[in-house]
Amino acid sequence: MIEFSLAAAFLAGLLGGVHCIGMCGGIVGALGLGLPASVRQQRYGVLPYLLGYNAGRLISYTLAGALFGGVGVVAANLLAVNQAQQVLQFVAGIFMVALGLYLGGWWFGIARLERAGGGIWRRLEPLGRKLLPVRTLPQALALGLVWGWLPCGLVYSILIWAIAAGSAVEGALLLLAFGLGTLPNLLAMGLFAARLAAWTRQVWVRRIAGATIMAFGVATLAGPWIWG
Repeated sequence: MIEFSLAAAFLAGLLGGVHCIGMCGGIVGALGLGLPASVRQQRYGVLPYLLGYNAGRLISYTLAGALFGGVGVVAANLLAVNQAQQVLQFVAGIFMVALGLYLGGWWFGIARLERAGGGIWRRLEPLGRKLLPVRTLPQALALGLVWGWLPCGLVYSILIWAIAAGSAVEGALLLLAFGLGTLPNLLAMGLFAARLAAWTRQVWVRRIAGATIMAFGVATLAGPWIWG
């Protein structure tokens, strides 16, 4: 079951690139423009910094996944184990279906989660500003750690899914798999912004992404019958 969840989380990140580019594309572009001209003029001079930003982001995702996975363990201990597993799996499946609807452009209820996280971001955003402009790789990593807490309905959906992961370790792995899935799109955004943005604006790309994640959500809801 965990292999299925990790694969689904990776695909959610990969196919969710249509959202990541809209949400984080401006950040990636601004960070790139803030680098010294000597770095930007090199063909792949920005790549180490992009890797630094994203490494920090993935670390934050993994820590958050461990936290939410631990919360799920506590919840399971408060309820009968079988009952807790069924409730958490149901919640995870519902949020995956909602995430698919969001990515496909059919329903935007998950955007409310982003607004709910605004309070946390208001406390962290000044810390991120202090790290600008980025001049060194350690700065890029530190800024990525802050960036990982940017309010994002896509991330929050996976975090809720992580509650049902079964342990802090599995929750961390789930968010890491999701983060790795987002990596190709955001790295490409930093290197080939205009070309990639045009591709992800295609309606059919969004619809395929949404339908695929919805299918994973339905499979998660049907898990008790599929796997017994």
